[in-house]
Amino acid sequence: MKSKTKFVCQACAFETQRWLGKCPGCDSWNTFVEERIEQSKRPSGAFAGSSGSLGGSKEKPMQLSEIATDEDPRYVTSIAELNRVLGGGIVPGSLILVGGDPGIGKSTLLLQLSDVLVRQKLRVLYVSGEESAKQLKLRSERLGVLPDGLFVLCETSVQRIEEAVEQVKPDFMVIDSIQTVYHPEVTSAPGSVSQVRECTGHFMRMAKVGGIATVIVGHVTKEGAIAGPRMLEHMVDCVLYFEGERHHSYRVLRAVKNRFGSTNEIGIFEMNESGLTEVGNPSALFLAERPLGVPGSTVVASLEGTRPILVEVQALVAPTHFVTPKRMATGVDSQRTAMMLAVLEKRVGLALQSHDAYVNAAGGVRLDEPAIDLALAVSLASSYRDQPTEPYDVIIGEVGLTGEVRAVSRVEQRIKEAAKLGFQRVIMPENGVQKQQWSIWEEKFGIKLIGVSSVSQALDVALLPSQGKRVLTPRPKVT
Repeated sequence: MKSKTKFVCQACAFETQRWLGKCPGCDSWNTFVEERIEQSKRPSGAFAGSSGSLGGSKEKPMQLSEIATDEDPRYVTSIAELNRVLGGGIVPGSLILVGGDPGIGKSTLLLQLSDVLVRQKLRVLYVSGEESAKQLKLRSERLGVLPDGLFVLCETSVQRIEEAVEQVKPDFMVIDSIQTVYHPEVTSAPGSVSQVRECTGHFMRMAKVGGIATVIVGHVTKEGAIAGPRMLEHMVDCVLYFEGERHHSYRVLRAVKNRFGSTNEIGIFEMNESGLTEVGNPSALFLAERPLGVPGSTVVASLEGTRPILVEVQALVAPTHFVTPKRMATGVDSQRTAMMLAVLEKRVGLALQSHDAYVNAAGGVRLDEPAIDLALAVSLASSYRDQPTEPYDVIIGEVGLTGEVRAVSRVEQRIKEAAKLGFQRVIMPENGVQKQQWSIWEEKFGIKLIGVSSVSQALDVALLPSQGKRVLTPRPKVT
């Protein structure tokens, strides 16, 4: 009897009976893979053998007011940056997905985390489908991670992993990585949509039923998204992205989904010979090599989750030799850069159509929030006019298409961070904060606040004269 097959898109799980070059679901090219159609009608995955709940027992509907709200104790680790991203620690029974570029440090971080949890008297099982036991031992020796009680399993079969879990009974488990794990009853290759969905379902059942905090490592595509179906991110409780530039030693752990804490939180680490170390004061680190009195350089107070970070925004505007000027942005959204160039040309009168523009967020960090608009516009105008900015100014504010400066959130936290690092003025939106609050903040933090309502007004305040002697105050001591 001829077996039936189907074609499944590896990006969005769209199914069709014949091969297509372009997926109708997500418009991706060459993503269809042939898979056999399973004839079994029994449920599979996380609900296999279950008649009602994840645990296999029938549950009755309950009123929301009758459900107990006792919070499970978290595993609070000694890695403060990781605790911040996870919302206070690791929740027992949670399923966490970690993605990032190859070689960025995912396995290193999880091996160091396993060491920390073992030292807290927890049982940890590290499952590796990509490295052998000897390779893991060599990595552990390099990192100085050799605790008693860390169990290692080099296996890719879900059934054998489940047997090891029943034997070890861990409190914390790492699956490195989900693209290498397979289920014998699924005929498709490891890493396919069916395998990823089935295996993740099994790990979700093991985590919820056994109360095992589980971290799954996911590969990423060349666009930077986690490989496999989007359903993978919906099934887990927390999605973390490990970001960073290969030419920088800093790594950013960013939460884009978290059922147990706030999203868009970040933790900053530095990669060195002994592994990843925490960066407790990232603002001082990003500003350590900032030049003073140079055109095109401004400092912005960006908010990443609940943490304010001071970052230098650099811009270089130079005459172009081509018909179409270049527009390049690193660490900043290129669309916002193009919008700020248009606002400066239309509302301020800068002739930027004949100039190349390059923008960079120093330190390898990525800034996504609209509050960096004003600092970006001031940097571009400063470079174009060859007028430096005041060296100890912090600029925050969102810019609209008519050139107005709009209010931003959590202004007090940004001002506090600027005052802590020795900055003297904050240029901020005039609206959004009551005037009586300004004097309270100036007295409390010892910093001068300047309100602006338009980009033109901000340029008048922030830019220094291009000619004449400028007296710079000494660089403040960064603590």
